[in-house]
Amino acid sequence: MAKDNYSYKKYQKELARKKKAEKKRQRKLEKKTMEATPESGQVPNDQAALE
Repeated sequence: MAKDNYSYKKYQKELARKKKAEKKRQRKLEKKTMEATPESGQVPNDQAALE
């Protein structure tokens, strides 16, 4: 019977964790940029208060 390679499993788990964290970071960044850029026809909150 073959012996388990625990260090490889740990390495793969770590890569999966980093990949998941990177995807989460990208989603947060996209959400932040979508909130920062106003859609067409809408006035940003700070400009609406000035008018």
